[in-house]
Amino acid sequence: QVQLVESGGGLVQPGGSLRLACAASGSNFSINRMAWYRQAPGKQRELVARITSGGSTNYADSVKGRFTISRDNAKKTVSLQMNSLKPEDTANYYCHIEVPRTTPGDYLEVWGQGTLVTVSS
Repeated sequence: QVQLVESGGGLVQPGGSLRLACAASGSNFSINRMAWYRQAPGKQRELVARITSGGSTNYADSVKGRFTISRDNAKKTVSLQMNSLKPEDTANYYCHIEVPRTTPGDYLEVWGQGTLVTVSS
């Protein structure tokens, strides 16, 4: 069974920085895409940033130029460096990975438990 453990959330002032980390554990698995999503109170969960196994990235327009996603394939980790944080970045942030199944193109989706980021003065 594949599990994700997130860390790095907390309270930060506007303009500050935080780094989120997510580590995957389990037996005999590979990872396709890795991503960070977030969900603010009363809002739908949204994609923040995604990175492929080859390192290609895409970001939500609201975080472009401020957030950077990276991954370590050997360690099976993904990180999100968040700079110039704004109050509207306040949300629970969730790590998400795609684990290939036997059938090509079929993936097991695994979610982390979430870590709270609060941006406030």
